Amino acid sequence: MTRAGSEISVAGTGLIADCEGALYWPEQGMLVLADLHLEKGSSFAARGVLLPPYDTAATIDRMERVIARYAPRAVIALGDSFHDGHGPDRMGEKDRAALARLQHGRDWVWILGNHDDAPRPGIGGRFVPVLAIDRLFFRHEPTGAQGEIAGHLHPLARVAAAGHAISRRCFASDGTRLIMPAFGAYAGGLNVRHRAFAKVFGTRAFTAHLLGAGRLYSFAASACLRD
Repeated sequence: MTRAGSEISVAGTGLIADCEGALYWPEQGMLVLADLHLEKGSSFAARGVLLPPYDTAATIDRMERVIARYAPRAVIALGDSFHDGHGPDRMGEKDRAALARLQHGRDWVWILGNHDDAPRPGIGGRFVPVLAIDRLFFRHEPTGAQGEIAGHLHPLARVAAAGHAISRRCFASDGTRLIMPAFGAYAGGLNVRHRAFAKVFGTRAFTAHLLGAGRLYSFAASACLRD
């Protein structure tokens, strides 16, 4: 276990699952983030649902922390990086400048998601639908393929601890494939007992690695509580 997370293997590849919800591949110097949902607050505001407009800044602050921790050569954002296709247009100059600083000097790859299904100019990086490196495949929506690292489902686990039920974002993995937690400040979650996860893994015999303060806590998905 590292200072900020746990070692985890996917398809025989050693990775670090960080307690902030990022995934680091030491061999490739690559940091992976899923479902940033930047500008979700402004998207809701445009529809008359008022939320504090600080989600993008808060998410970028967390990105800065994990990038400083690992100093990656590359960053992969696994789709739904913006809450909608016009998110980049609404992004403030301060947040845009902060994002540009994080991208400087490293390869930055935006995987296309269902919320942001087309490349957007002016936010740097490059856009691809799927990225394959060695035995791993990075995409937004999980298919259950071997070696797949995906997002989209926003896994959340609910467990009993000290007489109370707690819910935490989590990594969901069976060692062959992995679904990452949503990284965005305003991103919601889907209980790992939902049938969508059994469909991806083909069974409930997978593990939920809950995000904690400085470490992960691992539970069999079958032992997690339903909503």
